[in-house]
Amino acid sequence: MQVNYSARQQRLIKKLQQHQSDALIVYGYENIVYLTGFTGHAATLLVRANGQHQLITDYRYFERAGNEAVGVEVVLRNRDEESLPNCIFRLLGKVRQVSFEAHHISHADFLSLNTSSKSQMLIAAPLWVESLRQVKDEYEIHCIQRAAEIADSALAHTLRFLKAGATEREVAIELEYQMQKLGSEGVAFDTILLFGARSSLPHGNPSNTKLNLGDLVLIDFGAVINGYRSDMTRSYVLGESNQQQQSMFEIVQAAQHAALELIKPGVNCSELNTASHQVLSNSPFAQYAGEGLGHGVGLFLHEQPFIKPGVDHQLEVGNIITIEPGIYIPNYGGIRLEEDVLVTESGSKCLTHAPQNFQLAS
Repeated sequence: MQVNYSARQQRLIKKLQQHQSDALIVYGYENIVYLTGFTGHAATLLVRANGQHQLITDYRYFERAGNEAVGVEVVLRNRDEESLPNCIFRLLGKVRQVSFEAHHISHADFLSLNTSSKSQMLIAAPLWVESLRQVKDEYEIHCIQRAAEIADSALAHTLRFLKAGATEREVAIELEYQMQKLGSEGVAFDTILLFGARSSLPHGNPSNTKLNLGDLVLIDFGAVINGYRSDMTRSYVLGESNQQQQSMFEIVQAAQHAALELIKPGVNCSELNTASHQVLSNSPFAQYAGEGLGHGVGLFLHEQPFIKPGVDHQLEVGNIITIEPGIYIPNYGGIRLEEDVLVTESGSKCLTHAPQNFQLAS
């Protein structure tokens, strides 16, 4: 399956034309990968309204860029002789209005860029490429679905290691090893695997804490295929759950289902958040509910659209989002359930399939 980089570039050119911009300076790593296929670093992309795009890099990545980048001229910059801003404006020539990705450069880099500009008007662009990336094409869907399948399989294998005496770090290493053994390109993000009271840390790091009978277990992890990520969370208890643990799990599960049932094109992200939040806010654990419900996922772990209060985005066919409500009680433990969901013409399709079995055999 091949990527149509030309179509992606043309969609961005339309945004340039709509905003009467002659060029966009692209700094974001994932945006450059999305637009050209180049996966190296130390690169800056010039997307031009006239279609003559240029990728600037140095000697370390020049050959690689020539092999990977599609639809662009690869420009070798001598870092000792020419600054990046001078190179950018030398290549752009006498264009009038130049947009740049303000979200991806520092203030110091902007000052240098502004100093090097001559007659050009610099305009801070909104998240143009990110807005394109939130609707996945067939290739992207295939990659994320494959990453989710690998995560499902790796988790099924790793559950046997969740025994009393195992440490968080030991089990996390086994999970990551299994994903890579199955074909994952590393991990989608730092694996979150926590036992007992530490499971109340929404983004805690695995430690040498040992698993005990009756402990809650929280596992948040993902695989990577061709740069595209999956993101799934499962929560367990080792042995039989007590009344509070079981109640927490059932409420989180109900909050997730309330949102999952609504997913289809045209539904506003705020509606999903409200439906899930109502279940959590009407529960005995309302004060411990996590903020926000989910996010888009793709080349970057947390992409548009975000599912949280105040986000006005209607779901579109091709959005892939996470639905991940959670309850986190300090010094007691937490429970989160997370699925990756594709918005389809007829509604939605869940890409993650690991069972939500709460109790683990001790």
